[in-house]
This record gives sequence, C-alpha cells and structure tokens, in this order.
Amino acid sequence: MTQLESKKPASLPPGDKGLPLIGESLSFLFDPDFGKKKLKKYGHVYKTNIFGNNAVIMIGAEANQFLFRNENQYVVSTWPKSTRILLGKLSLSTNDGTFHTSRRKLLAQAFKPRALNSYIPKMTEITQQYIDKWLQTKELTWYPELRDYTFDVACSLLISIDNASQTKLASYFETWVKGLFSLAINLPWTSFGKALKCRKEMLQEIEKIIVNRQQQPKHQNDALGILLEAKDEEGNSLTLEELKDQILLLLFAGHETLTSAISSFSLLMAQHPEILEKVRKEQENLNITEDITSENLKEMPYLEQVLKEVLRLIPPVGGGFRKVIQEFEFEGYRIPKDWTVQYQIAQTHQESDTFPNYQTFDPERFSPENMVDKQKRFGYVPFGGGLRECLGKEFARLEMKIFASLLVRKCHWELLPDQNLEMINIPSPRPSDGLKVKIF
Repeated sequence: MTQLESKKPASLPPGDKGLPLIGESLSFLFDPDFGKKKLKKYGHVYKTNIFGNNAVIMIGAEANQFLFRNENQYVVSTWPKSTRILLGKLSLSTNDGTFHTSRRKLLAQAFKPRALNSYIPKMTEITQQYIDKWLQTKELTWYPELRDYTFDVACSLLISIDNASQTKLASYFETWVKGLFSLAINLPWTSFGKALKCRKEMLQEIEKIIVNRQQQPKHQNDALGILLEAKDEEGNSLTLEELKDQILLLLFAGHETLTSAISSFSLLMAQHPEILEKVRKEQENLNITEDITSENLKEMPYLEQVLKEVLRLIPPVGGGFRKVIQEFEFEGYRIPKDWTVQYQIAQTHQESDTFPNYQTFDPERFSPENMVDKQKRFGYVPFGGGLRECLGKEFARLEMKIFASLLVRKCHWELLPDQNLEMINIPSPRPSDGLKVKIF
C-alpha cells in the first residue's frame, strides 16, 4: 500500500550502502544474483548505493505503477552518469519535460503503423540474406552474427545505410555499448574511457551521413529523413548536434536490446524442442509462399505467445532509473529527494503470484485463456511503461516476429556441446560463450 502522508516520520528502507565512493556498484553490475540476494534479505523495497548515488530498488507491479503514474510529480527519468554522458545531453532519453515530449512526438513518426508496414520488405530481405549465410556456414558462434544482423536492419531502415555491420561505425558502436553501464572513470583502459573515445568517432561518422543527406534535394522516408524535416516549437530545424544524439539513440534502441531478445528466442527454442515444434506447425499451416505481409504476421498467435514469454523470462532490459524530485513514501518507507530509484523488470517478471513457476518457460501463460500480461497493471513490463515506455517497442516486436517466422520455416538448429550458456547481463543479457550452434 502506498502512503503519501503519515503521522509519524517513516524510516528509510533497509539495506546496505557498500564501500565508500563506489558503494555496491560492482556487485550490482557483475553479480548475477545481486537482486535475488537483496530481495530475499530485505524484501521488495531496499536501499543501496550504485553509480555514486544513494538509491532505492523498488520491485513489483505496485512499485512500477507508482513510479510510472507519478512521473514528473515525484520522480523523473534518469540514468547512471556513464549512460547520460555516452548517450548525449541532447538525446531524447536523457531529457524530460517539454523537450522530451516534443522530441518523442517527432521520433514516434518513425514507428507508426504505416512506417512499420513499409519496413517489412527490407526486414524480410535482410533476414533472408543472413539465414542463407548461416545455412552455408553450418556451425557458428551466433550472438556476434545476430548483432551484425540487427545493426544492418537498424541502419538500413532508420538511416538508409546498407551493410553497416561491415563499417567502422559498427566496431565503434560495440565498444561504446560496453561502457554505457559502467563507472564513469575516464581513463584510456576503462570501459567508460574506451566508450567515450568511440562515441567521438561514431558521431564523426554519423555527422558525415547527416551532412550528406542534408545536401540531397529530397529527404528519404526514414527516421533520419523525418528528423531532417522536423521543426521545433519556434519553427527551427534541429541542430546538427541534436541530430547526431537522436540518431545514436535510435541505433542503440533498434539494435542492442533487440539482439538480446532474438538470441534469447533462439536459445530457448533450442532448449524446448516441443515448443519449437508447435511454432513450426503454426508456420507450416499458414503456407506462406510469397514474402511475409502484415496480414501474415497477424495470423501467428502462438508465436506471439512464445515471444512474450521470451521477453518475460529474459527481458533485454533489467530495469529503469528515476530521480526523486519530491520526497515520498512507499510501502511505509521514506524515499528522500535526490535519491535514485530503480524499478526492476526482471524481478517483476518473477513475481510468483502473477507468474507461477516463474523459472519455467511456458508460453501458455499468454494464451487467450490465461493472458497473464493483462492480470495486473504493470506486472508485465518488458518495454517499461508510462511516459517513458520504449518508443521503438513495435519496431522490436515486428523484427522479432519476422526473424522468428523466417528462421523457423527455413532452418533447424542445435546447441553445440561444451559451451557456457550462463547469461552476462550487462548491458543486455547474452550467453557467456556467444551461443554456439549448428544450423542446417
């Protein structure tokens, strides 16, 4: 129960703050059981210190609901210092208020139904090219390949650059991503220091792309084209510096977390052949002989259930951060102004009252009879929620569905022996050894 008023002063949540300066940042980043241990010891609300800030972790649907509904009243979106710096001060994700609202409306145009439908042929074409390549390779470490695949799709559809995975932009991007959630120590050998250097290199490459497009008489109908045509409230075009930050954000959103999601799908299908067989049967019954259409994609209810369960069991994003702008109380605890709050996606998806046997991969949770994602408001939040819900969620769903449909119809795959399948969770979940498979 949430209480915003109390007769006696409420206490801070239980918990530890860890070491001086770094707090519990290292455990938070590198101990995969950090959250489970804390939840068991302290319950759904506990304090810690991460990324140099006093913080409170709030877990569960009720916590999500409170934070999402009180955006801009008690909390505003924030990120760790490393993330804020590396995404950029003009990025949609690092701003709030009217700037965030106006820029979100602009960027949303790239993810409206008409735009999404126009992406289907190119998504299908790139997916088919990669599948053909994998079938010829036969044995491979799949995760790096999936990174190339999603990067090519994102760059092709959002900024009209083909085969981007083979450019300098891709190698810079990979190093940059590794520093996003790190201690913001700018030294040449740190993850953050390397990422900062690669951000500079990436922005130079993105600037070349933007300037080249500005010189063309007609803008292409992609996300960059929309931003080049856009005007702010005073009727001014977006500056070059802002264009670079927004494009960098779009490439991150359309690539990193999506790679995690489709690799998790591929892993879980290999581990659950009986479910894969049901997916395959549904695809066979559709008898798709031409290219995939938007109508075809609406006729895959079981695949939809499977993909929802993938995102529940291994959500690509573990949680989100908020900054307290006005002290409040939650569950009888006092949450002070200027503290950081993190809501937990992964832990929320393990609430046993909503998801019985939560550790089991069970797509039937999302069947029309069960519909667990509708049972509790913000109990299922793979894309966050509220004003900051993932802008590209429909883009992600579309690509996941096209990838899964084509892969299941065209391929069989098996996990190779003697590999470590434990998940590395930062910045997004991925198998430790890169998911080694045989494809045939």
